[in-house]
Amino acid sequence: RHIVRGDHFARGPAFTHFDPNILHGQEVFGATLGIIGMGGVGQQVARRAAGFDMKVLYHNRSEIPEIAGKLGATYVSLPELLAQSDFVTLNVPMTPETRNMIGRDELAMMKPTAILVNAARGGVLDHDALVDALSDGTIWAAALDVTEPEPLPRDHPLLAMENSVIAPHLGSATRKTRIGMVQRTIENLIAGLTGGDMPSRVA
Repeated sequence: RHIVRGDHFARGPAFTHFDPNILHGQEVFGATLGIIGMGGVGQQVARRAAGFDMKVLYHNRSEIPEIAGKLGATYVSLPELLAQSDFVTLNVPMTPETRNMIGRDELAMMKPTAILVNAARGGVLDHDALVDALSDGTIWAAALDVTEPEPLPRDHPLLAMENSVIAPHLGSATRKTRIGMVQRTIENLIAGLTGGDMPSRVA
């Protein structure tokens, strides 16, 4: 949905009556969702997609056999995922291997009606390639919770594009979640300093 444009339109003088022929978005119900990175976050995204009766594809460093039965998600190659998905969501960690993993070649594989969502790290997506893909209609739209750099320079082309939505890293922005993150950090520090098992060890 054109939430940002719709909000601006609804607040302005041009909104005088309901018009069923403006600001059409892409249908989520029954669409194909491609999840790149099927870790904890990716799996939570897949669970939520079930409520919209979405077909879920995923690409990961390796196939996770139990995912098919657990979440109804199908493992495919990255090119297959990009070509078949109506929505593509990035949920990978930032590593040397994932830097700019979505660039011009990958964007060119996507549907012209596809929407790209980056909820991972800004560096996994080539922003220059994204600007071109949004400008020339290679893909329909992009939603970014993260960018590189963060924030983007005020004159960056993405900030002026109507088919991009950019949030200031709000993916975990609820009071409950942020307090939980602090508590987990403290638990990790105490465990590390006392020789215990860290509950959120990443390496």
